[in-house]
Amino acid sequence: MIKPPLFRRQRLVAATLLGLLGACGVLTPNQESQRAFYTLDGSGVVDIRTPPLAPLPVSIAAPTLIINPPHAAAGFDSRRIIYVREPHRLEYFANSEWADTPARMIAPLIVAALEKSTSFRAILLTPSAAVGDLRLDVEIVRLQHEFDRSPSQVRFTLRAYLIDTETRQVLAREEFDESVPALQDTPYGGVIAANGAVRKVMARLAVFCAEAVRSRHQTALPRPKSDH
Repeated sequence: MIKPPLFRRQRLVAATLLGLLGACGVLTPNQESQRAFYTLDGSGVVDIRTPPLAPLPVSIAAPTLIINPPHAAAGFDSRRIIYVREPHRLEYFANSEWADTPARMIAPLIVAALEKSTSFRAILLTPSAAVGDLRLDVEIVRLQHEFDRSPSQVRFTLRAYLIDTETRQVLAREEFDESVPALQDTPYGGVIAANGAVRKVMARLAVFCAEAVRSRHQTALPRPKSDH
């Protein structure tokens, strides 16, 4: 018995709907990205050409440095990974985040970078009961993946102040700005570039602090007496 055309069309529509539902069940897990968390540890392949400074002589009493907890400018003080496609507009990836705020993650990186400079007798992260000769205040001005160019890049800007704790005088201040191209226009590509930019800034920060300590020491040296 030949089935009516209407019945055949109904079966065809039903089969098509079932097929689409099945396809949706297969594609959905692949299309929805799993939430990912990334770290800033300063790793990454970057070209750092800044020559290391020679350590201070042993006879010089190196100062103790207190590092205040880093903080970040508005918009960059959360775990969100920021990207920009046009000036003054901050956007963030929906399923990719930092494991902690960038300000908290760079704190141990600052300590590690400055310890390598051998310019300080001790380096302490506050809160601490210890009193240091110098204090370092740092602020993340920006950390963003920029898609307004090709290839995209990550830009990291850090502002630093080195302060004499006794006189409360700012001995030196500097703003470090580094950009590293992303190998991929993806959140992970940006994370790799961000780590490279952070590493470059940490190297420059260590040189900045070492030079400030040398300048402070030279200023404190007694001037030779004149015979006249």
